[in-house]
Amino acid sequence: MDFTPEEVARGRALRRAQAPWVLGGRVAGLGLTAVLGFTSAGAGLVTAVGGVFGGSRTAEVLGGAAALLVLGQLLQLPFGARVRSVRAGYGLVTQGWGGWAVDVLRGLGLSLLLGLPAVYGLYALTAWSPQRWWLPAAGAAAVLLVALSFLYPLLVEPLFNRFTPMPPGPQRSALLGLAERDRVAVRDVLVADASRRTTALNAYVSGFGATRRIVAYDTLLSTAEPSEVELVVAHELGHVKHRDVLTGTALGALGAAMAVALLGLLLTLRPLLDASGAADAADPRSLPLLAACAALVSALSGPAQCAVSRRIETRADRHALELTGDPAQFIAMQRRLAVTNISDVDPPRLLELLFATHPSATRRIAAARAWRS
Repeated sequence: MDFTPEEVARGRALRRAQAPWVLGGRVAGLGLTAVLGFTSAGAGLVTAVGGVFGGSRTAEVLGGAAALLVLGQLLQLPFGARVRSVRAGYGLVTQGWGGWAVDVLRGLGLSLLLGLPAVYGLYALTAWSPQRWWLPAAGAAAVLLVALSFLYPLLVEPLFNRFTPMPPGPQRSALLGLAERDRVAVRDVLVADASRRTTALNAYVSGFGATRRIVAYDTLLSTAEPSEVELVVAHELGHVKHRDVLTGTALGALGAAMAVALLGLLLTLRPLLDASGAADAADPRSLPLLAACAALVSALSGPAQCAVSRRIETRADRHALELTGDPAQFIAMQRRLAVTNISDVDPPRLLELLFATHPSATRRIAAARAWRS
């Protein structure tokens, strides 16, 4: 028995306590975008906010986009706060409410900083051609996603965590040696101050090429055995070895381009435009409709994305086993991660199929035993 009945029950209880709020937040978000996008309420919002800032087309585009982002964030606040409270009750949260609020504001600021220029450029294209705007927009979306993938470790990650080089010693040498044995070039080994927010354990490989570095949570380094840390990193090196990040970025860019093309088609449908109160795609009042269609496409594609992610994670697990040749320690590591993170080690299959990006702990342990045999 890998997990005691108490550990299984604790993970299941946490999942049941936070699931209504996590799922409720998703449903509420979709509901808000649907109401604003598929009725004239969103058009009225764009017109009203644009009027406050002068009533120009630019004011409607930027004001409407900002209003949608802020409203979405406000709607998610009670759900996010409740999930945080539940997790705090299980000892997974170390950050105070003030720090949490600062993170929420940082996230909103980042969304506005990235989203408003993108929306402005998009509606410049719709003004150029209400029918063919999606052609250059699809290419721009693909390029933007690739650029963000490269810049995220350098510009976004430092906004939420502080990273310090791991001091010289056996652990750093072992991790660099593991990467060298795997023929994966890494620039450095960094420690993230995750303990400011959580007790959860994690590590990852971040960046591309010359910016690639191994990042380990300080919680992992202070809790896990050195060999367990190596196995977590070996799993992450598997993503690099199999070019999962590059492939994911390429597929994401392709998916972004296809999504924009689909949105271009949807915004030509007269019934949708009439319901939203917009004249055509160039009308700033179509912005809520665009957001609603994008949210719906994202929600419908979620299970397929999760299925692909689980296959990728399974392959990275196998890589870790092949690189270390230590299935017993792999099983111990999976047990430590599941118990410390209070995971539901064997969730309902439907929830796993719809929302899980990783296989359950029991499936990963069973795969390790099968690999050993």
